[in-house]
Amino acid sequence: MLIKFACIFAAGLLATSCANVAADNDSDFNSRVLAAVRTMPSGGGYDGSDATKNLLRGACDLTDGGIRVSPNRAKPSFCSGATYLVLLEALGTGSEVLLPEIDHQDGYGVFGRWNSNGPGSAKLVGDLGAGVNFTSWDKARPGDFLKIWWTDKIGGRERGHLVVYLGHDAKRVKFWSSNQPGGYGTKSVPRADCRRVLFTRITRPERFAGAEKLPAVDPWLARMLREDFTWDEVASKCRVSE
Repeated sequence: MLIKFACIFAAGLLATSCANVAADNDSDFNSRVLAAVRTMPSGGGYDGSDATKNLLRGACDLTDGGIRVSPNRAKPSFCSGATYLVLLEALGTGSEVLLPEIDHQDGYGVFGRWNSNGPGSAKLVGDLGAGVNFTSWDKARPGDFLKIWWTDKIGGRERGHLVVYLGHDAKRVKFWSSNQPGGYGTKSVPRADCRRVLFTRITRPERFAGAEKLPAVDPWLARMLREDFTWDEVASKCRVSE
């Protein structure tokens, strides 16, 4: 793990870490996530308002060739919106059900699940059978999605961040997301600041084709906006391993 982290930080370039992962396994979805990160702009500011959320609808659409992502149309940005654009870019194809809607509510549809408080992205991937959710730093690989909780609260009173994991050492973790205050970009923080972490690795991206069969709403995730939940509930609902 320290070797992986050193490669990422010593190079000082995200492209280097992407190339290393791609060399390990060209078919690995993590490499596609990292390639998608390379297409993203930098900066633009951070704003978690509903108006900013609604910019996402104009930042992605369907074409004959699949899903087209135009992240410059989503500035300012926020963490779950930024990571969702990376997900769509990495998937490259899909139906209209994957596109964010105007005034998309937490827990509703695909983006509403991803955007929810708590383990929204992990619950979506788990329900689709599209990947695995785990908590071990030792298992983490660049290109995993990572939910960080800055406090012990989960749900309505939480403070958290959804990112693309890039690497870590004994003291710090590096990631890409839309970060306060600058917006799109990479950042590193002390691992001690992360009160809880949940990694999500997409291993079966083709399962997103089944998103149309999901119920219109996930009531449990919708409640995350107002209520508090325990980690045991999260671990059970999201099929979390260590």
